[in-house]
Amino acid sequence: MPKVKKSTITSSRGTVPAWLFECPGCGCMHYAYDRWQFNGNVDAPTFSPSIKVEVGHYPDPPDICHSFVRDGRIQYLNDCTHELKGQTVELPNWEED
Repeated sequence: MPKVKKSTITSSRGTVPAWLFECPGCGCMHYAYDRWQFNGNVDAPTFSPSIKVEVGHYPDPPDICHSFVRDGRIQYLNDCTHELKGQTVELPNWEED
């Protein structure tokens, strides 16, 4: 069963194709678009470079989710602010609505 889904996102660069995946660390959808290299394997995806998501507003510090996705596993780096910081877990399978 696939772990990523091809879709499109709207960014400062316009509407671009992207690969979406569910992040078990922060419970949000993350994406990688053409800035990232992708191994083409939807069942065991690898994206490079790392993916860093920051959510929050000044003056509060942002919530951070920073990870590598390699061979269908997500490796959370030590600057994450959620409970999976420093751990490596399987990416969940993509569940269709």
